[in-house]
Amino acid sequence: MVIVIWRQIQQIQPGKWDELEEINKKFNEIEKRLGFPDNKKRYRHIVGTQYINTLIIEFQWESMAQMEKTITKAVLDPEYQKLQAKAEPIIESSQWELYIPWPLVPP
Repeated sequence: MVIVIWRQIQQIQPGKWDELEEINKKFNEIEKRLGFPDNKKRYRHIVGTQYINTLIIEFQWESMAQMEKTITKAVLDPEYQKLQAKAEPIIESSQWELYIPWPLVPP
C-alpha cells in the first residue's frame, strides 16, 4: 500500500473568501459522510510565485484505491454535485496533483 497526497490548487475569485468558507463547512460534512480522510489541510497563499488568491487543499490517502473509490462516490453523490455547482462561480480554476513518498521503497 502506497500513501498518496492529493493536492488541489484553486484560484479563488477576489472577495469570495467568506462565501467559500461557508461552502467549505458543508463540504466537510459531506466529505466525512463519504469517507474522505480526516486529515484535510487548507493553505492560503501569501507570498511567492502563485496568484494572491490561491488556495491549496491537501488530503493524505492510505492508497490510490481508497482515493479512487471515495472520489468516485463523491462525484456521483447528488448533494456533493449541488455543492460543487455552488462553488464553481467562486473558483476561477482548479487543478489536482498527486504525490507519493520518495523513495518508494527505502534503501
